[in-house]
Amino acid sequence: MDRLPQTKAAVTYAGRRHAGQRQGDGTPYLLHPLEVACLLHAAGAPDHLIAAGVLHDVLEKGDAGESDLRRRFGARVTNLVLAVSDDDRITGYAHRKAALRRQVAGAGDEAMALFAADKLSKLRELRHETVLDAQGSHTTARVRTLRARRLRHYQRSLAMLEERLPESPLVRDLRDELDAFAREGATITATI
Repeated sequence: MDRLPQTKAAVTYAGRRHAGQRQGDGTPYLLHPLEVACLLHAAGAPDHLIAAGVLHDVLEKGDAGESDLRRRFGARVTNLVLAVSDDDRITGYAHRKAALRRQVAGAGDEAMALFAADKLSKLRELRHETVLDAQGSHTTARVRTLRARRLRHYQRSLAMLEERLPESPLVRDLRDELDAFAREGATITATI
């Protein structure tokens, strides 16, 4: 971690900002941004991009502000976090996510790599939820609809990433994960 000073600072900061937050399965929320950072590290990303991976949800899900993030981590990291953050002024999930994909596509290769790592982590989470459901959990139609909506966003995200960042190992891993999801027979049906 000594060779990754921004990442080290980001882990401490994100730990405070996500303190007490839990994912749907009860695990600490911080595990998701840490997985994103690990995926970026494994793909050979530089310190500032790995730090952005740790911080990518502090504006949306934590109580951090853009000015504080900029002051602590600089414009480069903050701009990456902003590039992968939803615009909450856009109503409707499908419209908001379409705008996010366009925003990421225009933000450059590092933002797209960060986005790919995030979607890979979230797709793994979705696969895990689906496996648990297949083992006897009683899932409501609403939950299935929300999961189907997420899956479509991940599929559309992959299409954009394959077009814009085709040589990325993260994009290949995201494709492999989606293919495995389909092979397992994980079916989620609903409409947006």
